[in-house]
Amino acid sequence: MKIIVQMDPIERLNLAGDSTFALLLEAQERGYDIDIYTPNMLTLNDGLLSAEAKQIKAYHSPDRIEELNHPRSVLLNEYDIVLMRQDPPFDMSYITATHLLETIQDKTLILNNPFYVRNCPEKIFVNKYMKYMPHTLITRNINEIIKFRDKHEKIIIKPLYGNGGANVFYSDGADRNFGSIIENFMNISNEPFIIQKFIPNVSHGDKRIILINGQIAGAINRLPQNGEIRSNMHVGGQAVKTDITPNEREICEVLSKDLINFGLFFVGIDVIDNFITEINVTSPTGIREIHKLTGQNIAENFWNEAEKLL
Repeated sequence: MKIIVQMDPIERLNLAGDSTFALLLEAQERGYDIDIYTPNMLTLNDGLLSAEAKQIKAYHSPDRIEELNHPRSVLLNEYDIVLMRQDPPFDMSYITATHLLETIQDKTLILNNPFYVRNCPEKIFVNKYMKYMPHTLITRNINEIIKFRDKHEKIIIKPLYGNGGANVFYSDGADRNFGSIIENFMNISNEPFIIQKFIPNVSHGDKRIILINGQIAGAINRLPQNGEIRSNMHVGGQAVKTDITPNEREICEVLSKDLINFGLFFVGIDVIDNFITEINVTSPTGIREIHKLTGQNIAENFWNEAEKLL
């Protein structure tokens, strides 16, 4: 099988915990031909989508990726699978890449479906399942934010298209920095931002549940450091073993049909105290931590299910 992966530059990856690297290693063990390219190397020329790509070989212990050749132009519709794995920001560059990949969808399997990656932003798509969410506001209207804070007292403010726990703030009625936080959000972009009722039990962890083709594949709990409200591993959260509660299984069952119908094949949902806060469809992470803690090989599961789709 021939696969090609749209990903961030190798030098920017932390291979020791990188989920894309785990997927590459498993693909290599299966004897797949693997090429990679970065999104800025995409070209649409008279309807033909190409990229400047490199063939790679992955190594474990120590983790590294070797580039086997110089970049060469390849047609993406000649691959069995195109795997979208670059991290956000979910900006116009990201959105444009989804449009370009759509031009080959009738010839090549693209994971995840670029149309629905674009149309299911992670902090907006989740609002379809409000029954299972904390109270949530999306706006840049200051009066609405103040009313929301007055009603719920303790809130979390974060960018609508952010990732990795960056620029996430806690605020309450006694917060003298509230005005500065709002001013900062107003200045960094023209987008609305997301405000949610603070969940005190975040101190017990933020669970990442991985779903492959709509089915639960594994999970970890991410514990924040002492005094920290963010549990993302990018900011020092500690991954620990966990069980999936009946309520979390119910959430996954409700999501499953939409994920399958939308071609959102590889998804990570975030659950705090049985409340779902995000549905990660761009480049879900956590599979190496799950493998290390539980022995579950989600990369193997991923390619087994991808082969079935083909």
